[in-house]
Amino acid sequence: MNKNWRFVWQENMYWASCEPCTLAVFNTLVSAAVVNWKINMRRAVRKAIMEGKPLDEFTRLSEFQQWCYKMQSRPRAGEKFGMLTTAAKLLQWVDALKSSLPCFVFAVREFGLVPRTDKNGQPKLDPQGAPFLYRRRKQSNIKHLSGLFMSDFDHLPFPPQELYELTRRPGYPWKTRLAHLTSSGEGLRLVSECIPGAGNIADQQYLQAKELGMLEVKGTTGKFVTDNSCINADKLSFCPRLDDILYADEDKLFNY
Repeated sequence: MNKNWRFVWQENMYWASCEPCTLAVFNTLVSAAVVNWKINMRRAVRKAIMEGKPLDEFTRLSEFQQWCYKMQSRPRAGEKFGMLTTAAKLLQWVDALKSSLPCFVFAVREFGLVPRTDKNGQPKLDPQGAPFLYRRRKQSNIKHLSGLFMSDFDHLPFPPQELYELTRRPGYPWKTRLAHLTSSGEGLRLVSECIPGAGNIADQQYLQAKELGMLEVKGTTGKFVTDNSCINADKLSFCPRLDDILYADEDKLFNY
């Protein structure tokens, strides 16, 4: 068995195959110029809107204009999109940029191979006439868990680095393998080693949030900062910039 990867990655969150994420692949992704640009753009747009600054520098971008053209050309949704304010359109755009980032599935080491199908549910065939197989990200398709779990704390009302520092205090029970800022710059994502006997992923996330004092904390959006949608093992995590990584245990994160 190969031991140089522990979790998988997807080129996109929609249709791409989940493939082994080695240290080399991870470093390539977090260092990619396109990842850096998308995250920087999301933060810049959100900051400009929040501070009431002019938005012309963003609306002039060809990437934004092309995206607007695509949205407005949709048969039913285009008219509704056209009625949005410039700020609302920009916020939708940068959310789409986030959704187009490559992503990781930290809790899974391997998904099973399944046939890719067309819109009618028929298997797609390769040039030799055999079914085209890929590793689909689906709960029922998990072959092998990684022993890791991921927690997401969104839109914190204080610097995310302060929450990470709590994981370094004496007696903290989980071993952190990766900690990084989220694409908004306001959240923290923790990838930790599961504690044997402490329950499933949902149990460990709950206990971790309780240990960190995050269960009842509300963020800058008025919602609780602990993201409860991370309880499934197939939950994806969008790629961060290299500069947003606060800690990475390269040995334990990638060697299974």
